[in-house]
Amino acid sequence: MLIESDPHQTRIGVLEDDRLTEIFVERHRHRGLVGNVYKGRVTRVLPGMQAAFVDVGLERDAFLYVSDVAADVEAMEDLEIDDARNHDELPAAHPGTSPSIDELLKPGQEIIVQVVKDPLPSKGARISTHVTLPGRYLVLLPTVKHFGVSRRIEDEAERERLVGILHQLPVTAGGLIVRTVGEGKGREEFESDLVYLSRLWEKIRHRASRVSAPTLLHQDLDLALRVVRDLLRSDFAVLWVDGEETYERIVEFLDQVQPGLVSKVKLFRQRASLFEQFGIEEQIEAALKSKVWLKSGGYIVINPTEALVAIDVNTGRFVGQSNLEDTVLQTNLEAVSEIVRQIRLRDLGGIIVIDLIDMIEAVHREEVFASLESEIKKDRAKTKLLNISEFGLVEITRKRSRSNLERLLTQPCPYCSGRGRIKSVATICLNLRKELLHLRGRTGNSELLLRVHPEISRALQQEERAILDELERTLGVHILIQSDPELHHERFDVVEV
Repeated sequence: MLIESDPHQTRIGVLEDDRLTEIFVERHRHRGLVGNVYKGRVTRVLPGMQAAFVDVGLERDAFLYVSDVAADVEAMEDLEIDDARNHDELPAAHPGTSPSIDELLKPGQEIIVQVVKDPLPSKGARISTHVTLPGRYLVLLPTVKHFGVSRRIEDEAERERLVGILHQLPVTAGGLIVRTVGEGKGREEFESDLVYLSRLWEKIRHRASRVSAPTLLHQDLDLALRVVRDLLRSDFAVLWVDGEETYERIVEFLDQVQPGLVSKVKLFRQRASLFEQFGIEEQIEAALKSKVWLKSGGYIVINPTEALVAIDVNTGRFVGQSNLEDTVLQTNLEAVSEIVRQIRLRDLGGIIVIDLIDMIEAVHREEVFASLESEIKKDRAKTKLLNISEFGLVEITRKRSRSNLERLLTQPCPYCSGRGRIKSVATICLNLRKELLHLRGRTGNSELLLRVHPEISRALQQEERAILDELERTLGVHILIQSDPELHHERFDVVEV
């Protein structure tokens, strides 16, 4: 793990086999809101949507589903918060068992809520009344009496042992979930975690009783401490930290919650930046491109859309060595490994559709799908995948709680408004012709100055010369062309000389 911090931002990279698999970025002026606890005021209740809007003091009112007010506790193990980003919200109650939203909430009502999903450009934050406070080994559920174990701990004997320990702990109110990193731990570690989390909840409640809505009651740890708390385990080789102040805070934090991991933290003292030293900058740049080359010569293309993310696999320059079916199999196997890495790195969410190269042999399809299942287990986000369809498509749903890498580091192109394309030169020349024809009979000068982009200037004097000649004849003027590289391709100015 690499942590690079400066006065403006903190960036964290997780490497597996020296390749970047996850990246976290927090701009200090725009800290994420997931995990923050607020005292909010209900502004609108919408029975038709079974949801409510709550003012928590942000730019937009937060959004609260009825399922996040009255939730089913049977599957709360899904609450496992296994990284700094993914607070899976509580599952919805069974149909017919949940009260209507207008029976639970009224406009003007003040409630304690927690952000489970950061706001997006077009949406407010998503919130829940079920506060979850994650520690190192436990997640405290102050509002629900329920004991559970992360579903990622699969050994039944270990699950029973952990549940037995939970029932022995001095829990005064609420419930507990054992996190994945709690596997193999004893009562002593859980008790110290519980003491810390119980004190934190009491502090939040005490503050809530003294202030009026909307007010921030509790802010989650900053990115560096959050990721260290949630991700750092004994199987990490080393944690490099670039920044002495951040290094000292991490060591102090680990000394309290996990002293055995302090020895893995190293202060990076070289002149070059930490990310440059490990080639992370180049890998981040590559993660913002749609095409990703594979070592074999094949490639994948990643296209996020409003409805889903489409990923296409191609053989590219890879021609194989024996026959076509083997070439397709090897490309698909290499592709699924890289696709899962890219999904984690870019933090792609929602519906993801992978278009594999068609495979004739059923055994090959099974091999590729098994490889995909194995790779997806490395992902801490909640995912579901369907088997390969007869068209060679694999559908995946993946949950995320924050803006993905593309949204975080880029903005829509001001030229193409996010379409990724602009009008062709021929189209621009014809549009220019149409606009200039409106000047027929309205100009008294013998010359017009036409200011255009150099590409359009070149076209009007070469392959689109007929358009310029027609305009001069029709308008009865001589048209002078001036190139301006600062001008947008699709824009032009006309000045009477």
